[in-house]
Amino acid sequence: IRRVPLSTMHNKFAKRAMDLVLGTVALIIFSPVMLVTAVLVKTTSKGPLIYKQERVGLHNQTFQMYKFRSMEVQSAKSEKRAWTVRDDPRVTKVGRVIRKTSIDELPQLFNILKGDMSLVGTRPPTVREFEQYENRHKRRLSMRPGITGMWQVSGRSNINDFEDVVKLDCEYIDNWSLLLDIKILLKTVKVVLTHEGAE
Repeated sequence: IRRVPLSTMHNKFAKRAMDLVLGTVALIIFSPVMLVTAVLVKTTSKGPLIYKQERVGLHNQTFQMYKFRSMEVQSAKSEKRAWTVRDDPRVTKVGRVIRKTSIDELPQLFNILKGDMSLVGTRPPTVREFEQYENRHKRRLSMRPGITGMWQVSGRSNINDFEDVVKLDCEYIDNWSLLLDIKILLKTVKVVLTHEGAE
């Protein structure tokens, strides 16, 4: 059995503690942005504020991942795509802005506090994606999925090969450390500010 850093209770506790502390701080810092976004989403298009999508997380368990709704309500309900479509006509005007700036991802801070997700982790697949997994792909679900991760800071939409995503996720799992998480978080800030690799 391959031993990885997060297989020890000490490291699991350290990562979860960082999630709770930084997740709470981020929620406080970004609460004004989230409030303004909530008002804009609700006043510019009909439908729910939050878009919930069933994803597969730690140990193949499903959970509801939260995002600010960025699409017309019927389109949001029927969205099944694994990859973002450039200039998708279903996306609202506000949706384009919050997607480009990754503000639509902020409600996932609640997923972190609930324990569904981590600040840094692997990309959580949809149920449909998971059903197509081979056994070797499931290793990426041996840890909590993250809001950001190796895939997001390594090109995001420029990486279209699923095997490359799996490779990055497994590399992260094998080399995990709190320092690596901090480095990925700092790179994420750069990616968000420069829109590098975003659609």
